[in-house]
Amino acid sequence: MKKINILSASLAMLVFASLNVSSQIKLSDIFKKVTEKQGTTTAATGTPSTFEIGQGIKEALQIGVSAGADRLSLKDGFLGNLAVKILMPPEAQKVERTLRGIGLNKLCDNVIVSLNRAAEDAATEAKPIFISAIKQMTLTDATNILLGNKDAATEYFKRVTTSQLMQKFSPIVTTSLNKVNATKYYSDLTTQYNRLPLVKPVNTNLTEYVTQKAIDGLFVEVAKEELKIRGNLGSRSTTLLQKVFGYADKKKI
Repeated sequence: MKKINILSASLAMLVFASLNVSSQIKLSDIFKKVTEKQGTTTAATGTPSTFEIGQGIKEALQIGVSAGADRLSLKDGFLGNLAVKILMPPEAQKVERTLRGIGLNKLCDNVIVSLNRAAEDAATEAKPIFISAIKQMTLTDATNILLGNKDAATEYFKRVTTSQLMQKFSPIVTTSLNKVNATKYYSDLTTQYNRLPLVKPVNTNLTEYVTQKAIDGLFVEVAKEELKIRGNLGSRSTTLLQKVFGYADKKKI
């Protein structure tokens, strides 16, 4: 009987020791997770350095402009997006109404589709220009963008990239207009209109018009991405972005 009691006591001690070790391991795991979470929270909510602000803004803008340019360079990127879809040039809108009124809808549609296709072709060249502008951004620029108006980044891009975009887009648009028969379609349209009695002849520099509209469309998409990053917490996908834009949120309260 004494041996049985000793054996039972030994077994109980082993079970207790095992439970104690298991409990310590679980407590250690919990402590580790809490510590890691606290460290992440602190990293994401502290005051960023000037360098971190610069890196955070550049990271955010690179994500944003890449997404915007990629969307527009797809087929129907312009044509299927009502916010940036390119319509007839203002001086040709009366032409369009007149020709649609006499049943030439297909001719008008061909022109509009081809103008948007040319812009979509040109948009493929936008990303490298935007990325270059981001790389050249100073820390002062970055801070001003972070703490500036909701469109501060978009205005920065307009200021530093418009000239380059015009130079880069113009020859691409010219080539694309010819490739998709936009020049021919538009010539057919204006020829039909100019034959009508008592109308004022219409002439449009299509390359200049489509180039400007393509650039305008890019900035619409950039502005959309900027608002998303500033206002949507889910778009702040890294600790650095959370820290930098969380700091900006506090400064604007």
